[in-house]
Amino acid sequence: MLSKLNSPQREAVKYLDGPLLVLAGAGSGKTRVITHKIAYLINECGYQPREIAAITFTNKAALEMQERVGHLLDGKASKGLTIATFHSLGLQMLRAEAKLLGYKPQFSILDSSDSFKILSDVLATTDKQLLRKTQWQISQWKNGFINPDQAKAQADEELTVAAAKVYQIYQQTLKAYQAVDFDDLIKLPVELFEQHPEALTKWQHKLKYLLIDEYQDTNACQYKLVKLLTGVEGRFTAVGDDDQAIYGWRGADVENLRQLTEDWSRLKVIKLEQNYRSTVRILRAANQVIANNPKLFDKKLWSDLGTGEHIQVSAARDEEHEAEAVVMKLTAHKFEHRTKYSDYAILYRGNHQARILEQQLRNQKVPYTISGGQSFFDKAEIKDLVAYLRLIANEDDDPAFIRAATTPKKGIGNTTLERLGEYASQHNISLFAAAFEGEFQHELGQRQLDDLLTFCQFISRIQERAAKDPAGEVLESLMNAIQYEAFLYDSEEPRAAESKWKNVLDFIGWLTRKGEGSGDDDERNLLQLTQMVSLMSMLEGRENGEPDAVKLSTLHAAKGLEFGHVYLIGCEEGILPHRESVDNGKIEEERRLMYVGITRAQKSLNISWCKKRRRAGETEICEPSRFIAELPADDVRHFGGPQADPEVSKEMARERMAQIRAMLGSKAPESA
Repeated sequence: MLSKLNSPQREAVKYLDGPLLVLAGAGSGKTRVITHKIAYLINECGYQPREIAAITFTNKAALEMQERVGHLLDGKASKGLTIATFHSLGLQMLRAEAKLLGYKPQFSILDSSDSFKILSDVLATTDKQLLRKTQWQISQWKNGFINPDQAKAQADEELTVAAAKVYQIYQQTLKAYQAVDFDDLIKLPVELFEQHPEALTKWQHKLKYLLIDEYQDTNACQYKLVKLLTGVEGRFTAVGDDDQAIYGWRGADVENLRQLTEDWSRLKVIKLEQNYRSTVRILRAANQVIANNPKLFDKKLWSDLGTGEHIQVSAARDEEHEAEAVVMKLTAHKFEHRTKYSDYAILYRGNHQARILEQQLRNQKVPYTISGGQSFFDKAEIKDLVAYLRLIANEDDDPAFIRAATTPKKGIGNTTLERLGEYASQHNISLFAAAFEGEFQHELGQRQLDDLLTFCQFISRIQERAAKDPAGEVLESLMNAIQYEAFLYDSEEPRAAESKWKNVLDFIGWLTRKGEGSGDDDERNLLQLTQMVSLMSMLEGRENGEPDAVKLSTLHAAKGLEFGHVYLIGCEEGILPHRESVDNGKIEEERRLMYVGITRAQKSLNISWCKKRRRAGETEICEPSRFIAELPADDVRHFGGPQADPEVSKEMARERMAQIRAMLGSKAPESA
């Protein structure tokens, strides 16, 4: 089984004498190492699948790993194996130990729009910028494992002092709703293990070996969780690349790699430097750019895939011209090389850069997909349905109560909800519980009370069924009872209603199949399905097969992907590197972003920048990114800029003309 691995990969798979850090350069086969190591632990070392956990950052990576391990092991042998994201593992732990932390097992998971809404209530403001800043600050505190009291003690400026107070109330509100947010799925298990040694011992016995993917993306809280679980012996393999640490703004801390060497004196480091993705020129460019960053560990990628084409750097007049040139080059290249659209990616620093590209691609009828677009779970109709599921699972979930009680309308008006809310907060109970209190019922008119109780009793009836009946049947009854299809057709244009209803049916079909699944990880009643959905919606929606289309993506979202031909646009000072990063001395992370962009390319790389660009209605003169000057001169051909070679440009123009003629099907002779 190990014969297909190169020697450092093989060494990483077989090493079990203590904690291991595998420094895996871009395209060096890190997933292969993790999957082979899982198989090796089970087949050769006597580990049971249920004693192993492989932790990744996205559902997509987890699914890919699962498939690969399934091929390596004989399907059955992998039963009980945990391959999950950090957050799903946290959810499993919380579900099992909820009581110790004062939660019921059917706690709700709030997404960022729910927590945004809670914060706007706490701050009594609709100032989106202030709310976003506060939300980000609270998230940073949680990722750094800082509780509200510590945040208060540390806060030194006006904004953080205010945010620390809000953090306290926000946490109390979540507890009252019996709800957790995304960051709590890691923070609460760490608290659990620190406060309840018996729970930690149980989980250490349960999970005897950990493999952690993308280790450079972990934050302080995730590092603590790994440290607690792997105990003094450090039974883990961490796989990471300090050159691809691009999530500092999200709380990830590349220092966690250095911390490993300090926390485990016996840490073994193995480097994977052979790249199986890109040509020599592309790798030389990547190595030379990243060499300008201070290094934690030295490594140099190499490849035996041939020298490859020169890297092209083109200067465009402005962003319109850049988009036009990129789409024209791409379509000509596709025609000439008979490739597929999915062999191409256009990468950029910020989402706002995609708009002009989309127009050009649509004009030229080029199919494209855009990553970071609206997730399936962000659609209003899916959120409506999920609100019902959350309320059925946990009647204390007030945000879900409000959405379900008012969509479709059920005669429960704002006045009723306001009075219910006031009563609930005075008595420190949930909206659902308040509806059944005699004292509150006296305050309401009979009709309002009837409508409210009809709704609450309906939820109670469905709750009873949700625990024992198949998920599919319960969902069907729910949809019939609330007449959601009719509501859509009443409130939307027919075509929009039809497409929304189709999404609802897809979603119900998918949940029904999940509920019918077999095996350990599928004993799922509606409650467990609801928690799984809440989590998936935050991790990234359902992964369907990729269509044959050009991929438009931010550099952040492109990490981990590879494409035959990459167009990296907007390489200017102020964009890449980003203006704020330059001002805040965060150039190193921007350089790592450039490195990630370069190493996505397998065969060809085109980089472009604009001489001028419109910003906030003004035209600005632009400078090429400093990273362009860091590329190896012999591997680069410049066009349209100060470094362009006129002879090369002429030659290119001739080739381009020939390609266009060919595309038009022109039979004209060359000399015409």
